[in-house]
Amino acid sequence: MSIASLGRVRSALVGAGALTVLAAGLVAAPATAAAPAQPTPGRHGSGAAHHRAPRVATNTSLTFVRNASDPLDSRLQVIRLGKVLASYRAGSGMGLKKAHSAARNECAVGRGWLPKGIYTVGPRSTRYPGVKIHGYAIPLSDKKCHDGTRRTQLLIHSKMTKSGGSLWKGTSSYESNGCIKLSPSDIRKLFRVLARYPRPTRLTVV
Repeated sequence: MSIASLGRVRSALVGAGALTVLAAGLVAAPATAAAPAQPTPGRHGSGAAHHRAPRVATNTSLTFVRNASDPLDSRLQVIRLGKVLASYRAGSGMGLKKAHSAARNECAVGRGWLPKGIYTVGPRSTRYPGVKIHGYAIPLSDKKCHDGTRRTQLLIHSKMTKSGGSLWKGTSSYESNGCIKLSPSDIRKLFRVLARYPRPTRLTVV
């Protein structure tokens, strides 16, 4: 065989070997796995996406039970996990005197008792800065009665001085312009009970 023929055979063998290696590489090379999806960084720079914490109910609420026989002898209850923790005598409205015949009319502004329904309860204060109401007080949201009249400036309160001293004068002091009114000793007890648990945010009037 001539030198030229040997060269051609060598080139052919080298080419065939390269093709074999290339083919083997194509078969043996594993497919590249898709990269796992990365979590979206949260607002605080963590690797996990930020999720808003679920709202947790306080499981503490207030219920005001109106007494049609005597609105000045109604009851304010503290409810915790479905049980009555405490109950206090309370008045709402101007009572059943002849001059206050609208006492059970929840739409009578400044005279009638608190309308039925659900109210939002604000933070309690021991030095409420009102014009007529002072001392211990808890603000309530406004409420529309059945004819659409809006009752405003509603509170759970007592008859006290700015520093929390008593101005109570007996049963007649349960009269109010529609707010829920407790005696000074009972509203202090109420505050002590409420201080043990997460603040109630709902009052139900029935």
